[in-house]
Amino acid sequence: MAKIMRDPKEAFLSEDPWRIFRIMSEFVEGFEVLSEVGQAVSIFGSSRTKPGTKYYRLAEEVAYHLAKEGFAVITGSGPGLMEAANKGTKRAKGKSIGLNIHMPSEQKPNKYTDLVLDFRYFLSER
Repeated sequence: MAKIMRDPKEAFLSEDPWRIFRIMSEFVEGFEVLSEVGQAVSIFGSSRTKPGTKYYRLAEEVAYHLAKEGFAVITGSGPGLMEAANKGTKRAKGKSIGLNIHMPSEQKPNKYTDLVLDFRYFLSER
């Protein structure tokens, strides 16, 4: 029978102690790969924006012009606005990068990315 832990300290102490090393390895790999990209702009946005809509077209055009100016474009690699940005970058023959977070239901890299970095953990700095 599984033990139910109600105390957050108890849960923290019983979690997989190697997780911190997996998280650190994702940071190290990400920094290592992205350090060679050069000037880049990140474009993140809704994954639910449909192709052909005003904002999809705008994201594609903005990314296209950024790539023409020599910027790599980095997105979350998903559908919607991220796909539009990768698509515009690809059309401009720029460097299109996707940072893919493994999610249980929907996340997979869109077809317009040249380089995809896969992550298990979604972390942000406070």
